[in-house]
Amino acid sequence: MKENTNTEKRPVLSELELPGDLRNLSLKQCEYLCNDIRNVLISTVSKTGGHLASNLGVVELTMALHRNFSSPDDKIVWDVGHQSYTHKILTGRLGQFSTLRQKDGISGFPKPEESPHDTFISGHSSTSVSVACGIAEAMKLQGKDNYAVAVIGDGAMTGGMFYEAMNNVGKDSRSNLIVILNDNKMSISKSVGAVSKYLTNLRNTEEYLYTKRAVEKGLGRIPIVGDGMSKGIKFVKDSVKSKILEQSNLFEDMGFEYLGPVNGHDLEELDEIMRMAKSYHRPVIVHVKTVKGKGYIPAENNPGEYHGISKFDIVTGNPEVSANECYSTVFGRELVKIAEKDDRICAITAAMKFGTGLQFFHKRFPERFYDVGIAEQHAVTFAGGLASMGQIPVFAVYSTFLQRAYDQLVHDIAIGNLHVVLGIDRAGIVGEDGETHQGLLDIPMLTSIPNTVVYSPSCYSELKMCMQKAVYAEKGLVAIRYPRGAENPDCNNCCISTEYMLMREKSSDTLIITYGRLYNEALSAQKILSEKGRSCDILKLTRVFPISRDVIDEITGYRTIVFFEESVGEGSISGKFGERLVGRSYAGDYSSVTAGGFVRQASVKECLRELGLTAEKMAEYILDRSRNNGKA
Repeated sequence: MKENTNTEKRPVLSELELPGDLRNLSLKQCEYLCNDIRNVLISTVSKTGGHLASNLGVVELTMALHRNFSSPDDKIVWDVGHQSYTHKILTGRLGQFSTLRQKDGISGFPKPEESPHDTFISGHSSTSVSVACGIAEAMKLQGKDNYAVAVIGDGAMTGGMFYEAMNNVGKDSRSNLIVILNDNKMSISKSVGAVSKYLTNLRNTEEYLYTKRAVEKGLGRIPIVGDGMSKGIKFVKDSVKSKILEQSNLFEDMGFEYLGPVNGHDLEELDEIMRMAKSYHRPVIVHVKTVKGKGYIPAENNPGEYHGISKFDIVTGNPEVSANECYSTVFGRELVKIAEKDDRICAITAAMKFGTGLQFFHKRFPERFYDVGIAEQHAVTFAGGLASMGQIPVFAVYSTFLQRAYDQLVHDIAIGNLHVVLGIDRAGIVGEDGETHQGLLDIPMLTSIPNTVVYSPSCYSELKMCMQKAVYAEKGLVAIRYPRGAENPDCNNCCISTEYMLMREKSSDTLIITYGRLYNEALSAQKILSEKGRSCDILKLTRVFPISRDVIDEITGYRTIVFFEESVGEGSISGKFGERLVGRSYAGDYSSVTAGGFVRQASVKECLRELGLTAEKMAEYILDRSRNNGKA
């Protein structure tokens, strides 16, 4: 019976008990809610910044999930997790949503400690099917009949873990595992490679699903003989399906029932296919087509730009602050200049062309540019293959995503001492994306690998110098790490150093050691201390690892040494300095200020302040240290 929607009351988000009330609403009422949710998303992200386009694209899909599954008993696992904003709104966090990505607010990613509806913490790609597979098996062992649902994007299908998980499920599994493939033809950069082409072919087979559904509905209406006829024509259906697809279906070959593709913005279609998927009680993959940025024209037209965006004006879509230059763009443009003089230079990205500034290289040298998709492990080993043939590959990657390729760095690059350059973007604190994205582990990771050199420039000029050194003066694995955003406005006075620089002030017995952008904080701390009658020298490191023997000789005469570092403490450069000072029988007061563990979301400045890494906190720490040592 067709619903009478003319007299239906328009529901109010804030008055609903969510997600339970969704099942009692008509499709028309849910469509009203979807419009309201999009307004909330646009309004909130315009003030807080965040991932807009991906969230706008999954509003109806998220609505359908919560109408057809009973969270938190049924477990919904979001791949990457940056598209979970609607999920948060529909699971009781509308009142907190204005605090999105803010200090002490709600996270921009799923977080189990935040809500029982957030099944598993996520921030990296291609992990959801592995998680859901484990959950489904655990449910089966515990005698539960609930569902585990993984929501994964088409871009994430380039990640190897997706196929490892799919293979692990196998053809004989009877677990209640459902994989929702959110196909929007986009990752952060446009989806690339053979997987993208395969999905394009599947997108063109909608007639199969529509025909199948129509026939099944018709047979279901025939009394007595309907079920028998349905079974009798199964082999015909499979033959017709094979003809329409004209290819083997990868997902079915791996043991999954394949349903789709369907319109991810049509609630009726979504409800129907969710019910169908649940009825199998075996692994199912549901192929859903969505539009990234749906409902906000600037985001629909430029989904890549609105993937992760700062605060913006809703009417124009323009960001409040639009920096013409940042470390990423300076890196990208300088790499083009180097490549213009050396045809051995190749550039590699893992679906982050714009995020890492490699769009300039792609435009100038498309034949030497490689976007391997969301596949950091492959990117590193692929770079090793290039290097083994005399090319000089440069892999630009966010610090947090480089973590995924540790074994490849060791086994495929360092052991063979192959010359590969890493441009480690977003090194150190990144701010509002929180624990899963802070770049605080690359230093301990890289410095544990033999045959590795690490540079950390403190300004654009030093970044360019480090790139020249990394390409031509060094051998083996060379990393250049630099922060998110722009250089400090005072960097015009930056003293460029190739390895390290010791800046003495009068006859100070106190030394600050640091590197990267914290050098500018140290300079300001030096001024604060000077105004309080305390002189302080600064040692700025540029080639931070391996540690020069000469630099240890130069600092052993200081009575107080404090190392301020944007890294976790275990395995840090400051820890290695401490070990070397102990080896020299250093008798002074040595200490370090680092991150003690994972750092929650807040602005970069708030995070640095909380860690004690701002100028004011540096000065305060040194004065307190002096008082405690009786030298005030």
